[in-house]
Amino acid sequence: MTTTAVVPNDVLRAVRIGLRLSQDDFAKALRQAGQELGEPNEASKRLVQRWESGTSKTPRGVYARALERVTGRPVEALGFTLPLPMARVQVDGKGGHDMDAEGDGVTSAAVTSQAAQTTAENYSGVWLSRYEFFSSSRDETYDGKHYVVIVQHGNRLTAQSLPGASSNPDSPLTLDLTVDRNVVTGSWVEQTAADGYYNGARYHGAVQMLVEPTGRRMTGKWVGFGKDFDVNTGPWELRLVDRSTSKSALEGYSRPPE
Repeated sequence: MTTTAVVPNDVLRAVRIGLRLSQDDFAKALRQAGQELGEPNEASKRLVQRWESGTSKTPRGVYARALERVTGRPVEALGFTLPLPMARVQVDGKGGHDMDAEGDGVTSAAVTSQAAQTTAENYSGVWLSRYEFFSSSRDETYDGKHYVVIVQHGNRLTAQSLPGASSNPDSPLTLDLTVDRNVVTGSWVEQTAADGYYNGARYHGAVQMLVEPTGRRMTGKWVGFGKDFDVNTGPWELRLVDRSTSKSALEGYSRPPE
């Protein structure tokens, strides 16, 4: 008998925590979003728990649209397992999310069973993220800073920027990372502001960092594509600023880094 591994949705949990919402508050926000969209839903704390635990892998259409309204992110970027015919790369965060699968169904894109791997270090907390990039159009090097909250599950780390906590306004950042001893490897996604210099462009790429022996700093490099289809790279650093992920702690860092 073959069983499907239940993989927690740490991305959704990190996004919710980053919004400083409890599971109950998140459900209320989803119900409010449904009313605003003219599509009432029955989101509950229990449903949010099922999503985050991985028991429920795919949200129905009304929930997908409410999730996008509350989080400001396409449902594909919220850690769900989507049916293969509907799963596609999004570059503008719009359209194509009306799914027929029930919220607790198992899709054809079910997660492959993986051996559980743990790490002795716990990296959950608030971190200051800083990376450098060269702007060819301005012929200068800039840095991007965010306060991010890291949520850890085993050897997986999900980092989500806090609201209003970026050096560039309205520029949310997400990282999906894996820890192997002192090596951290994964991917990043940043959505730039619609009225900013990059006109709402969505950038993504890979990142690899080494964790210092103190466990309080990670340093390495990112790689990603530029608008001219060239491959760019630069330094990236994560520095721990607070072990707490309480609501009051997150509120304290929901501001642009100095």
